Amino acid sequence: MRSGDRRAHTGRVNVGGDSAMRRVTKFHTPEILFGPGALAEAANAVAALGVSRPLVVSDRRLAETEWFSRLLADLRGRGLTPAAYLDVTPNPRAEEVIAGRSAYGEHRADGLVALGGGSVIDTAKGVAVLAANGGHILEYEGIDKAVQSLPPLVAVPSTAGSGADVSQFCIINDTERRTKVTIVGRTLVPNVAVIDPVLVTTAPSAVIAQAGMDALTHCVEAFVSLARGRLTDALAVESLTGVWTNLERLVHDPADEQAGTEMSLAALRAGMAFTNAILGATHAMSHPVGGYCDAPHGTVNSVLLPHVIRYNAQVCAEDFAELAAAVGLPASGSARSVADGLAEAVAGLAERVGMPATLSPLGVRAADLDLLTERALSDSCMLTNPRRPEAAGILDVYREAL
Repeated sequence: MRSGDRRAHTGRVNVGGDSAMRRVTKFHTPEILFGPGALAEAANAVAALGVSRPLVVSDRRLAETEWFSRLLADLRGRGLTPAAYLDVTPNPRAEEVIAGRSAYGEHRADGLVALGGGSVIDTAKGVAVLAANGGHILEYEGIDKAVQSLPPLVAVPSTAGSGADVSQFCIINDTERRTKVTIVGRTLVPNVAVIDPVLVTTAPSAVIAQAGMDALTHCVEAFVSLARGRLTDALAVESLTGVWTNLERLVHDPADEQAGTEMSLAALRAGMAFTNAILGATHAMSHPVGGYCDAPHGTVNSVLLPHVIRYNAQVCAEDFAELAAAVGLPASGSARSVADGLAEAVAGLAERVGMPATLSPLGVRAADLDLLTERALSDSCMLTNPRRPEAAGILDVYREAL
């Protein structure tokens, strides 16, 4: 069996006996509105969900943009009564989610609109979890802990990378433990994703680069995940080629609407791939670093991904060779050498868009690595990594990336 046929045991059913094992997969996405000008449809989407008092979750920078004022005006134009919660920071804190839940209750809201990047959308998801299920957001760490249906959520991403607008993931920073908590569940998938590529072209170049490297990591990890399938494979490859062709171009010219559209499409495809195939060691290792050092998620991914490719290539080099071929990298030599070439090419792209080469500039020290390893091994994303992780191996990857 080729390595690309490895699958997790979940989702498998026995049809006609052991000799006829067939895998049934479930593919989950929200309703998607995509294209330049799509922001104008957000208010219609909110109204169609029966929401009358939406809480708009965003951040202080976006609140000063025309996109924010236009969204509020459109909501009011539909006869709705919006309120705003803006106290969201990168790597959103648990206390920000709790404050957002208070704002939701004070407004007597019956739904949410998230306008922003992954941090904003994750905060809105956290607010929705608490509005429906109560308790403290950190209690929902893990898989399928939020069992009650969430209030309607419309996600409007302002970056091309997080995939939060279509995913079942919510990542929240536990500031007391200085780590990120991964909350996973189908109930966290937004009802509607409104993706307007024009918003992406107004983001700072550094944000574009970080988000783009996050999207690249999503498609690479989805393609080798133990829970992958034919649909996620196709989306991952298409996403990878889109990022490879357009990220550097958009970073150097954020006003390039064509590159912005292609990157938004690549991020969407990567999001649909990873929310259904799940992720792997790069994200499992990135989450503790982001929480411990308050470092940008996409930046941490960009440092770790080449090292994790080499680590996982011991068991799925052929899969990485397929990805290398998809972006036109040389295919000569063994699959392992081609996988190493992909790792080098990823590191080269990261350098060209301004990412650091190591974890040290982000504040990681050698003395931190044992703790980071322990936390990475307990992250939900590690469950679908193609290579069975062991503490010594993960520690070695951290050391190589330091």
